[in-house]
Amino acid sequence: MQQRSSFNHFSGPYLERNAAAREDAAWFEMARCDASTRYIVARGTTHLVVHGPAPHVAFLGGDDPRIACVEERQAVLLGWFECARCVLVEDEAGRVDPAVISGARYEELRPLSSELPEREAGLLAYARALSIWRAQHRYCGRCGAPTRPARAGHVLACSNTTCRQELFPRIDPAIIVLVIDGERALLGRQASWPSGRYSTIAGFVEPGESVEDAVAREVMEETGIEVGDIAYQSSQPWPFPSSLMLGFHATAASRVINRRDSELEDAQWFTRADIAGGHPLVGAHTSISWRLIETWFDAGWPTPLSQVRAL
Repeated sequence: MQQRSSFNHFSGPYLERNAAAREDAAWFEMARCDASTRYIVARGTTHLVVHGPAPHVAFLGGDDPRIACVEERQAVLLGWFECARCVLVEDEAGRVDPAVISGARYEELRPLSSELPEREAGLLAYARALSIWRAQHRYCGRCGAPTRPARAGHVLACSNTTCRQELFPRIDPAIIVLVIDGERALLGRQASWPSGRYSTIAGFVEPGESVEDAVAREVMEETGIEVGDIAYQSSQPWPFPSSLMLGFHATAASRVINRRDSELEDAQWFTRADIAGGHPLVGAHTSISWRLIETWFDAGWPTPLSQVRAL
């Protein structure tokens, strides 16, 4: 059986970001002159991916004629991937036709995330988050003037010389928590999910709120359960569209479920035996929700959750 990475999906040392390289005004020319530079292509929120036999990112070289016509404003220096400079190209004009690459097509990351090599999934998650941010900030929020990319695409600067506001990539912090009551864990489900699927409690951190405050508030709002001790576990970038999931375990200070809003269709306590028996379904192993459940489950069950689900 393959050893599972200690990093959550979409995270880990898949890329050397080398942020200092973004400060070089000649970064794009340097990328052009480097024959080893690899380019990944985005169209909206989709990326060019090759299938067969397994999906993988379609890396293009600088000598590709479709890359040769790219302008600097369309490009973002991501960093160094597998020791090669890696540049994101936003194919706004639709110049990169996937039909000319065998097995290639533009696809959304989410349904592919568990099929791609882990390092490539992380790279596309990073690229997707940047593309969404750039698309949403084409104009200055202060004066309305168009923005222009700077610092290798990681800054959008207002073109109005009397404003000159600089915009930086933003992420939305969100908490996700497994509430534990001894041998039981609190899970909820949304009405849109597949039948039988439950997950941990999650929600966005609000202005003026600590992440611990957000844990307590979200659990109370969605289930009516009070929490006691709150312990941070791990985090996961979640580019759908631009969240950072902050994962916690929390102990229950009350036990009677009383849903106070319409966020969840149902919430229940489940034992390890319930989960081992296949009810409820607990989502994909690539999610931080799985990691939170797995950590708790494995601490009190003779067979690891990954093996239970493989039986």
